[in-house]
Amino acid sequence: MIEDLSFVLRGKIRTQIITSLTNQKNPQRIAKEINTHLSTTSRALTDLESKGLVKCLNPKDAFMRFYELTEKGKEIKAEIKKVI
Repeated sequence: MIEDLSFVLRGKIRTQIITSLTNQKNPQRIAKEINTHLSTTSRALTDLESKGLVKCLNPKDAFMRFYELTEKGKEIKAEIKKVI
């Protein structure tokens, strides 16, 4: 768990994504909320997904994917709130 927390906190965008995911969102909405580029957001989501912190709810949809936190991601979010 500490390794995943460290991974998230080392990246400003990753931290913002984890803290902003309160419900299902698509990358466009996340990028708008955290004020960053869509490509940066998509890349960070891919990194977070590879660590098992977020999951894509509709991976076969190429144009409007939705993401949410996994249980592991929710635990990391709770830890981030304690640290910040």
